[in-house]
Amino acid sequence: MIHPQSRPAVGGMFFLVLALTLGGYFTFAAVQGDYGIFRRVQIKAEVAELTVERDQLKLELARLDNLTHRLSDDYLDIDLLDERVRNVLGYLRADEVVIR
Repeated sequence: MIHPQSRPAVGGMFFLVLALTLGGYFTFAAVQGDYGIFRRVQIKAEVAELTVERDQLKLELARLDNLTHRLSDDYLDIDLLDERVRNVLGYLRADEVVIR
């Protein structure tokens, strides 16, 4: 005679192992996968870092726009021009003394 209980026990065990394996895989993927919790925290940190960098670059761009405007043909700042000539070309006036 065939024992009918031996087959369902093996099938139930196989189903249990399969369910635990799939559950473990999906839990791992939810925590450490490409779209998991750790990746999400990492992306939020990168966004915060890049936002700070963007704001710093905006400030520098505004400063450079101001300097460019002050040296343009429409508006010429003589003091800024004098400062740039001294820094870039190394010009001095005859009555100045340079200490290095």
